[in-house]
Amino acid sequence: MELLEIMRNRRSVRTYTGEPVPEDKLLKILKAGLLSASGRAVRPWEFLVVQKKETLRKMADSRAAGAKMLMDADCAVVVLGDEEKTDVWTEDCSIAMANMHLMADSLGVGSCWIQGRLREASDGRSTEAYLRELLGYPEHLKLEAVLSLGMPKDHPRPYDLEELPMEKVHRELF
Repeated sequence: MELLEIMRNRRSVRTYTGEPVPEDKLLKILKAGLLSASGRAVRPWEFLVVQKKETLRKMADSRAAGAKMLMDADCAVVVLGDEEKTDVWTEDCSIAMANMHLMADSLGVGSCWIQGRLREASDGRSTEAYLRELLGYPEHLKLEAVLSLGMPKDHPRPYDLEELPMEKVHRELF
C-alpha cells in the first residue's frame, strides 16, 4: 500500500472487539516508534507498554474526558520523554506517536492518540501525576501521550483526498 493511502485510511479508532493484538503486530508498532525521526538523533522517548486489564481500566480515568476507550483496549503504549536530553522532546515524542499510529492502522490494529501532556485526570490531578503514580515512571520522564491499541470493532471511512482543505496551503507568501 502506498504511504499516502495509508495516511488517508488512518483514523482514530475508539471501539475494540476485545480480541488481543497479535504480539508480532505490537512489536512492529513499537519498532515504528523507535525508528522515528528525532532532533540530532537524541531519541528522548521511552515507551511503556501496558497490557494488564486492571491497569488499563484505571488508566481510563487518567483524563477527565477522552480516555474511556482504554477500558476495552487490548493494550496501550505510554510515550514518555526525557526533558533533560533535549528541549524538543515533545516534538520528538509526537513524531514517534504519529509513526506508531500510522503503523497500527496499516496492520489492521485500531489506535487512538490520547493526549496526556497538559491534561487533567478525572480526580483533578494532572494526567501526568495520575499516570506517574499508577505506572511508577521516574520524575525526569515527562508524559507526552498514550496510544490505545485494540482490534477495531468499527473503522471510520478513509479521508477523501478531494475534500482536503487545500486552501490551508500557501506558497511563497501568506
